[in-house]
Amino acid sequence: MSTELREFLTLSYSELEELNLQAKWQRKERRPVQEIEEERLKYLTDEPRIKAVTVLFSDLEGRLHMLDYDKKFLLKSADNLTFDGSSIRGFTPQRESDLRLTLDWNSFYWAPSDVFGPGKVLVFGDVLDRDGSPFAGDVRGRLKTFADSMHAKYGYTLNAANEIEGFLFQGLNAERRYHETGRFEYVSTGGYYHTLPGDPLRTFIDAVAEVQRAMGFQNEKDHPEVAPSQFEINYAYGDVVAAADQIQLYKLICRQVATRLGMTASFLPKPVVGVNGSGMHTNVSVTKDGKNIFWDPNGNEKMSQFAWQFVDRILTHGNDICLMLNASVNSYRRLDPHFEAPNQIKASAVDRGSMVRIPIGNERSARVEVRSVSPDANPYMVMLSVFKTGLEGRISDESNLRQAEHYLPDNIYDALANFRNAPWTGELLGDDVKTRYADLKQASADRCPRLLGTFVKTQEVQYHHEVYNQFLWNLF
Repeated sequence: MSTELREFLTLSYSELEELNLQAKWQRKERRPVQEIEEERLKYLTDEPRIKAVTVLFSDLEGRLHMLDYDKKFLLKSADNLTFDGSSIRGFTPQRESDLRLTLDWNSFYWAPSDVFGPGKVLVFGDVLDRDGSPFAGDVRGRLKTFADSMHAKYGYTLNAANEIEGFLFQGLNAERRYHETGRFEYVSTGGYYHTLPGDPLRTFIDAVAEVQRAMGFQNEKDHPEVAPSQFEINYAYGDVVAAADQIQLYKLICRQVATRLGMTASFLPKPVVGVNGSGMHTNVSVTKDGKNIFWDPNGNEKMSQFAWQFVDRILTHGNDICLMLNASVNSYRRLDPHFEAPNQIKASAVDRGSMVRIPIGNERSARVEVRSVSPDANPYMVMLSVFKTGLEGRISDESNLRQAEHYLPDNIYDALANFRNAPWTGELLGDDVKTRYADLKQASADRCPRLLGTFVKTQEVQYHHEVYNQFLWNLF
């Protein structure tokens, strides 16, 4: 169709970056929500070239959902946006299907029109129950409530930055078509830091980095990773909810750019046996009054007692929360000690096999790195489990907890048993949501061969929660 008659908003990447950084500054300064809402609504009203608003939310497993509202309709009905929750796995049964959406105007993004389409802006939504109360299965809402309570009660700001690894494979829909060949085709075999300019992997990384920069991610570095066709694109830390939102946007951008190149960006933790898997190292810290309270120049590894207690609580509950950090059958292939796998429940400044690492830092950058996180995990669940555990979990009486010889599960069934049996996971999610989440993970596991074996099975790709195939899931 001809586009010459359309007057849809298209902004340059530099204009997008300026707008998104301004919005990021407003979040950081904690501008009043009502003030932000009024500003965004006025902008949408005054900008005739915007035709639709894309609202994003995530289901219980972390799968990103998007729906477009006509802008004029949204401006009239922003307080009464509804959708069918029974169509979202893990949300509501058919008999009580309707749920509501309320827009989180703090999470407003201007997106490149050549990637997301002209005339659109993006905003994350919070899911509400029929009566307007927060919906229990909306983990993003739980995370936001927890972060706000920590700031109100103690003045804490919860910060996070994630190092998200993925693979780029030949062809469109490589995961959905895995059953046809039983293998993935690399686009590059260059390896760590070693891909020539113009190589397909480098072209992909460059394109993703440009989109991220335009969307205010404040990039830091990008490079091919250790395994063939593997990539990592790092960006600046943010407050915990925005950081989790950016994980969802990062994966969306990667998939969108890869599709436009005729390829597939995959966040399976271990798509190919025999090479390094993909992780999502989660770097966290807590600030109060602008000061990083994880830092102590005289402390062990220059970390404060507060930070070490945070670490000890995570180690104590390491087995309890493992399923929340490693949510798929395939993710347990990654916890393999032969490939720098972070499968040991201990903390170390140097041992990359440790669940928790203490990176070299200074007063600004002192942080805790939780390494045993897969890139397919629900990012809101990851952030909630790490921060709530680190701040409110219990500490084991074991004297050598940080160096103990304990290991994370090497299969999803053991992780499921630990998750179901742990009282702490009920405190994190609530008993009803905990049961629903465990049942979803059990159903996925039961559709796959019980033993992992030495090669990736078709079922662990087909029934992976991020490879969404409505027809396939409806067969069960």
